[in-house]
Amino acid sequence: MFNSITKRSFGINLLVAVGIFAVLGLLFFSLLGVITKHGDTLTVPDVYKKNIQEATMILEKEGFSVDVRDSIYVDSLPGLAVWEQTPAKGSIVKVGRTIYLTINKVTPPMVQMPDLTGLTFRSAEMTLHSLRLNVGDTIYKPDFATNTVLQQLLNGKTVKPGREVPEGSNITLVLSSGTGNTENPAPDLIGLTFLEAKETLSASNLGLGTVLIDPSVTDTANAFVVRQTPPRRNSLNELNMVRAGETIDLWLSGTRPTKDSGATPAPPAASPEEPE
Repeated sequence: MFNSITKRSFGINLLVAVGIFAVLGLLFFSLLGVITKHGDTLTVPDVYKKNIQEATMILEKEGFSVDVRDSIYVDSLPGLAVWEQTPAKGSIVKVGRTIYLTINKVTPPMVQMPDLTGLTFRSAEMTLHSLRLNVGDTIYKPDFATNTVLQQLLNGKTVKPGREVPEGSNITLVLSSGTGNTENPAPDLIGLTFLEAKETLSASNLGLGTVLIDPSVTDTANAFVVRQTPPRRNSLNELNMVRAGETIDLWLSGTRPTKDSGATPAPPAASPEEPE
């Protein structure tokens, strides 16, 4: 056969080669639609919120391949439920196309609780959202710094900055409503323990200001209030008036003061120090 090919002229061989390539080309293009499944398309079903096993079964039954490409945590979605699909539902794609799924994690990741105290409500809300935490209830309490965060609570208890909390947690914010318009007499805290004084201030919607402690105090909670500012009465023996949200400074001593005809006890002689 080789001899017959070599004996033919170059032109004939060229024509034969061109003919062979033409036939192969026609055969390829005629089979291209079959190879690529041209015109064989499907509509992507909606598997949003479905469990990954159910979603996989639905997609594979329709002729798709499935690949879980990512995971996220959404507190309103069951664990292992589909959060996102690509291509999206309703898309027209070829048979056998891979559908990529993003599913919801079973266990929420932990994040560090930020320090929101002193921030405005808007700033606190943005900070929480940036960490995938939610604003829960908002509680208003009288205080001079209007609409700022006074406390941050999780499940009704104060949550300290830096503590790890589950992503998606609802953080309750205690916000300042400003000082009230109604004036009331300042409470008399002299002779009360520090714990009793704090409870009295809280019941009167008043804040705790600066606390100065005598160096001899070993138990702060049971130390006694020996001086307060503003005092119950002024130098003219008139009642001092305060508004809700204002603060009262306290001086503490280990010795209970002797209360007499309205005289204000002198502060401790030793230089005070801030409580821990």
